Amino acid sequence: QVQLVESGGGLVQAGGSLRLSCAASGRTFGTYATGWFRPGPGKEREFVAGINSRGSNTYYADSVKGRFTISRDNAKNTLYLQMNSLKAEDTAVYYCAATYGSISSPSGIPYWGKGTLVTVSS
Repeated sequence: QVQLVESGGGLVQAGGSLRLSCAASGRTFGTYATGWFRPGPGKEREFVAGINSRGSNTYYADSVKGRFTISRDNAKNTLYLQMNSLKAEDTAVYYCAATYGSISSPSGIPYWGKGTLVTVSS
């Protein structure tokens, strides 16, 4: 089991940057695929970015590709999301997630953080 706590959210102007962090408890963090999600137009959580357990493969939603970078430090049990060139439409609560399965869909993901709010002013 793993517990996840996000941080780093806040208010930023359009075009600015933020870095989100997700601190994980437990010694098994390095065995999980992890990722970031945010509510979509229908308010269901939608995939933003994902990374495999070793950090060798990353995946992005088309809407953030080229602007966001996901990374992880397994020695520190921490997941990151560097967000650049932020847009008003990036405003959302961002959730960290961990799973042994597919990280690209929220369905079936067992572990979630409580979220951190990112607000982008235009």
